[in-house]
Amino acid sequence: MILTPTAPDRPFRVDGFATLTDALDFAAGGPTGVNLYGLRGELNAVVPYAELRERARALAVRLLAAGLTPLDRVGLVADTDLDFITTFFACQYARLTPAPLPLPAPLGGREAYVEQIGRMLGSAKAAAVFGPESLLPWLQEAAAASGVGVAMSITALPDAPPADLPPPGADDPCYVQFSSGSTRNPTGVLCTHRALMANAMAITKHGLRVVPEDRALSWLPLYHDMGLVGFLLSPMAVQMSIDLLPTGAFVRRPLMWLDLISKNRATISYSPSFGYDLCARRGDGTREGLDLSAWRIAGCGGDMVRPAPLLSFAERYAAAGFSAKAFVPSYGMAEATLALTMAPLGQGLRFDTVDVDRMERDGRVKTASGARSRPFVRCGPVLPAHELEVRDPAGARAPEGHVGQIFVRGPSLMRGYFGEPEATARVLGADGWLDTGDLGYLIDGEIVPTGRAKDLILLNGRNVWPQDLEWSAESEIEKLRSGDVAAFSVDRDEGEQLVVLVQARSSDAEARQTLTDDVAALLRARHGVEARVELVGAHALPQTSSGKLSRSKARALFLAGAFKQEEPA
Repeated sequence: MILTPTAPDRPFRVDGFATLTDALDFAAGGPTGVNLYGLRGELNAVVPYAELRERARALAVRLLAAGLTPLDRVGLVADTDLDFITTFFACQYARLTPAPLPLPAPLGGREAYVEQIGRMLGSAKAAAVFGPESLLPWLQEAAAASGVGVAMSITALPDAPPADLPPPGADDPCYVQFSSGSTRNPTGVLCTHRALMANAMAITKHGLRVVPEDRALSWLPLYHDMGLVGFLLSPMAVQMSIDLLPTGAFVRRPLMWLDLISKNRATISYSPSFGYDLCARRGDGTREGLDLSAWRIAGCGGDMVRPAPLLSFAERYAAAGFSAKAFVPSYGMAEATLALTMAPLGQGLRFDTVDVDRMERDGRVKTASGARSRPFVRCGPVLPAHELEVRDPAGARAPEGHVGQIFVRGPSLMRGYFGEPEATARVLGADGWLDTGDLGYLIDGEIVPTGRAKDLILLNGRNVWPQDLEWSAESEIEKLRSGDVAAFSVDRDEGEQLVVLVQARSSDAEARQTLTDDVAALLRARHGVEARVELVGAHALPQTSSGKLSRSKARALFLAGAFKQEEPA
């Protein structure tokens, strides 16, 4: 098989598409397409956009012939394979609304997965669910529990003769995206074609400034907005070739990501901070044949951007031609389709080192150095046609340099949470402003996110950011890695108690006690807090579908006593 090309002479268009199907119809006129890799890094499928369009339209007819009707929601297990991608686009041509669903967690069991998928299908009021043969027994159980009548693989759909397919409209639903934290009570973001195309164009034309020579490569899961929108839908909308590696392949061998960027001369690829951290820990730029010089946009998003792992990555891979100026910190969320801000290209990582005491006490940002300072990354100005404000607790617009709640407005915003008018009303005002639930401040017109409002810990009148505590422990205690620590507070009769969960890999009792004591002493010295430090097993801390730590779920598990019997792995 030969990869679809990076074709500078391809038909090139970056805006003017009303719907996703309009964009695919145009992309089908050129030689570019999607290239799918397997878990061992082998090339499994090469699908030019012309072939993808043909496959999708044929499958759309079969979906409708099976009894589905336009605007029905359809659950799709979002494996990084041709079946999912074809079915997602088939839903667009059939005017069905796909709801991408996660794969089972690597260490999760059947019961938890069936419950999770059942809740998602119920939330979406799905008419059918499709997935790989290997998962059908689980999907059928989830479908039965949620009242979904059809659960099968797409290969089992009946054949159907060609038929007319009336095109979707710009205001038709395009997909339902479950936010990465959706577990117990999943809430699906309803994204229209109009919102998707507005965001795709803002990302590609203004944020990334794509050119015909660009090529995208990703390992991000397609059931998350950064993978789906950032590295399937948006690149297709500008007729860019895409190379997709399964998330499981990256988890097993992170350096495979860099090898493919080098081999395929990819120019655009994104990762949360932990992806760069893994690669910095496991390799460097001296490996024979590794060439990262074509990588012009190394995006960072999906979680709080952490300077230390990125700076370490840049240093370790400079020998392979990686430029630290390629870093593009970004800020966004599923409720805004994907991106809201992107740092200016070619400037690399820029951050403010601020006085944490001052910020905790009165929300004002003041540059500082020393033990009680912390870097926060600038994530750029808001994308064109969008607005962003930081507001104080009274709802007034906060001046630059003051931490407040981030609100946004623009054409990329969701129509609402599907079937959840009350949840929608809590975050989306009649004036179109969305309460993101994030905290941050503006500086020189750029947003600097500082954390989630709901994660703030109130201790003795101080607003303590849990990320501060987690990052201190992970960066200063040798045995700990990124993602090993979760900090939160719990209500006790005597007031708020700070709890810090730490993943421990050692079974030695003395080593475990030393780790507990070291974490507590560090937090006492660095942050002036007394913490109840509890060790949990390796891989015990829960993650969202995008690989971020889920503090809320960790807290719920702690309160339920789930960690009492944790043993080291």
